[in-house]
Amino acid sequence: MTRRQHLHIPVTVFSLLLVFVTAAWSFGAIATPALADNYDKEYLVNADFSGRTLTDASFTKTNLRNSNFSNADLQGVSFFGANLESANLEGANLSNATLDAARLSRANLKNAVLEGAFAFNTKFNGAIIEGADFTDVFLRQDEQEKLCESASGTNPITDRSTRDTLFCP
Repeated sequence: MTRRQHLHIPVTVFSLLLVFVTAAWSFGAIATPALADNYDKEYLVNADFSGRTLTDASFTKTNLRNSNFSNADLQGVSFFGANLESANLEGANLSNATLDAARLSRANLKNAVLEGAFAFNTKFNGAIIEGADFTDVFLRQDEQEKLCESASGTNPITDRSTRDTLFCP
């Protein structure tokens, strides 16, 4: 067998493999990995994300003032350093979200689920938290005490009392 004939065999096998992969991809047999949306450092004031599935998306240092995230699936989302002032997060699933250093002043968190969220340096001044579930949320003690002043209601999804999930006295 000549050197040229020897190289021809692997090229043919590679060509067949390439045809197979291309055909499989066209018929949906090979799925492309879903990449999380990245909205870092964007200006999204008054944006409407209501009802959307945004799991694992990143809104790091994004201006989201007055934005609507009502009933959105925000599991694992990063809102690190984001401005969520007066944002509507009613009924949103914020489980395991990163809210550290975010501003949630006057945000609507009514019936939101924040279970397992990281919110140590988050500001909740004037936030509506009726029915919000703060189970296993990592908060600073002073913020937790402020939240207890207005904590009320029971979350309709988890059936947990807001006051109980914040360990209010």
